[in-house]
This record gives sequence, structure tokens and C-alpha cells, in this order.
Amino acid sequence: MLTVRGIHATRTDMLTPAQLRAARAFLGWTREMLAEHSGVPAITIKQFENGQTDPRLTTVHKLRRAIERAGLIVIDQDDEAGPGLRVKAKRKD
Repeated sequence: MLTVRGIHATRTDMLTPAQLRAARAFLGWTREMLAEHSGVPAITIKQFENGQTDPRLTTVHKLRRAIERAGLIVIDQDDEAGPGLRVKAKRKD
């Protein structure tokens, strides 16, 4: 369990600044593009990536959902490995 702005969250709510920067790089998105996709202001994204803010849990959820809608899976840290990202498999319909 971790605390994001005074709210206890599970590991599945987690998104690290490094994961967010990596996701943007992989997707080729600027902060402004992520802001458009997530509804989170670009300045908030910049402050989170630089460790200058402790975002609300709802903000983390918006960022994570935008990344996941774009085709990435956010991998949470566990006892064996650190946090990361993974590309979603293409559906075979």
C-alpha cells in the first residue's frame, strides 16, 4: 500500500514518474499530447515527472487510463521486479 496525497492506494493504482516518462517516449507523445488524451494539465504532468508534486489519486488514474487506452500496460512493482510498461497484444478477431 502507498499514499498518494493522503489517500491510501493499492499497487494497482500506482504510476511512477519514470513509467510516465517512458510511456510518453514510447508513444511519441509530448506532455501537451498526454494532457489532451488524459485531461490532466501539461504543467501537472511536468511537475509529476520531475517529482515536484504529489498528485491526487484521480490524476494518477487519468494518466494511467490514457496510457492504457493508447496500447500500453502499466506493470506494478512486486516482490520480484520493479515497475515497468508492456505493449498490449493485438487482438486476433
